[in-house]
Amino acid sequence: MKAIFLITILLIASSFLNAQVKHVPAKSDQIFPAKGNRDKQQEKIKPGREVLRSDKSGSENEKSARIDTTLQNRYGNLLDDDPEYNKKYSVVRTAMGASAGLLTTWLFDRYALKADYAKVGFDTWGHNLKYGWEWDNDGFGINFVGHPYSGALSYSAARSNGYNYFASLGFAAGGSLMWEYFAENTRPSYNDIVNTPISGAFLGEVLHRLSSNVLDDRTRGRERVFREIAAGIIDPMRGINRLFQGKTFRITDKEVYEKEPLNISLYAGLHSISKDKSSPFEKGTNNVMFNAQFDYGNPFEIRKRKPFDFFRLRTDFNFGVGKKFLDNVTGYGILFGKNLQVGKVAILAGAFQSYDYWDNSTFVLGTIGLGGGIFSKMQLSTKSNLYTNLHLGIIPLAGNSTDIITDTATVRNYNFGGGIQGKFATALNLGKYLEVSLIYYNYLIHTYYGAPGTNFIQIFKPRVTVQLYHALRIGFENYIYTNDQYLSGYPALHRLQTEQKIFFLLYFEDHQRKGRYN
Repeated sequence: MKAIFLITILLIASSFLNAQVKHVPAKSDQIFPAKGNRDKQQEKIKPGREVLRSDKSGSENEKSARIDTTLQNRYGNLLDDDPEYNKKYSVVRTAMGASAGLLTTWLFDRYALKADYAKVGFDTWGHNLKYGWEWDNDGFGINFVGHPYSGALSYSAARSNGYNYFASLGFAAGGSLMWEYFAENTRPSYNDIVNTPISGAFLGEVLHRLSSNVLDDRTRGRERVFREIAAGIIDPMRGINRLFQGKTFRITDKEVYEKEPLNISLYAGLHSISKDKSSPFEKGTNNVMFNAQFDYGNPFEIRKRKPFDFFRLRTDFNFGVGKKFLDNVTGYGILFGKNLQVGKVAILAGAFQSYDYWDNSTFVLGTIGLGGGIFSKMQLSTKSNLYTNLHLGIIPLAGNSTDIITDTATVRNYNFGGGIQGKFATALNLGKYLEVSLIYYNYLIHTYYGAPGTNFIQIFKPRVTVQLYHALRIGFENYIYTNDQYLSGYPALHRLQTEQKIFFLLYFEDHQRKGRYN
């Protein structure tokens, strides 16, 4: 049932996200009530709009006199939410909304789940304030998925009230601080006060922008209902705030939300995990996989950059391997940067935030990444391009496994640490028919708390996909994991394992974002 539910939700949301190619604003997009039927006006706008907004070069559209580039990008999308329709609410109102969200979560934990940690009162509050901070013993999934998602809700409470990325990050940090001291009877934890707001801001901004691509306040009837429901599933706190703000049912005559082009990739196939961790390419277990990838924004459009106007998020699900079904979540988003054009090479360089979560039979690893990144696109022919990207950064907080991985761990069986990371990816597109890509991740993690020592983790992933028919492709990718552990008082440990995936890929390409920017 979990698999069916997740796949259904992703397919519904993807259909609305991809539909935004038809709902991007320019001066010619406005609907005039005096000119008759709204739907007929939109139908007349569509043909010219798609031509105007098409990313013909796969890099940047030509400048058009029909677009005001002080308010819109070169594809006619708003650079910011229209402030006339999306005002900034007071700090007090926003803080009350965020606090109400935390209270609702605590009530659910205390009375529905009957969780022991939620049994709080004056005694526990005094204890927490007196004895201070510690590293907690929560399970890996709780610390590196559950807490970031909780932080995303607090972040969204501010973001959907008109605050920007950095101000909303402050609300997420405040919400985490309140929760640590007053919503749990355990002492506040170092890892939560870092991971909850920072990774929460990452997930919160991604969900906010995806929901903006779904919303369209010009629509009515059944389409409007479906859009509001889909956006509420993607970003629940925003959906609640829209009800209180009166936005759920309002009708506008023009686009009022910032939108960026979005490519969506849905994968389904078979996943084979090698049986012997010390020997590659051994026969092992087979299971069903389903993955979703969202590529948002055009990295090669020359424009002023702001947080997360370009990001990637990928989630991998595996079904049939024990009780775990979320295999990994990886992503990055730009914080600030600059675009350059050097001959035939388009470049984006800047600072990025990344989020990595790996929880499989080989190892567990969760990281917050902050550092520099550079993306490039070299045009080889009219239809072929070479894409590369390189990231180097620090890891202020990580969780990584010791040698033994258990499927049912509900307490901490991993170390807390930090370190550095390097990531490289390249992809060669030969027209629309063939793509060959290579991804390499390298993490160096030094233990803060746990078994003292250093871990070197590498992930190497070659992939090839071939077009079968229009948006349908078939592909193969091979994962090679290495995990070298040097722990004080123990012999060095070296592990290598491989995984193979063969899959069908359904690729929804936005007219404004041609090309696979791997």
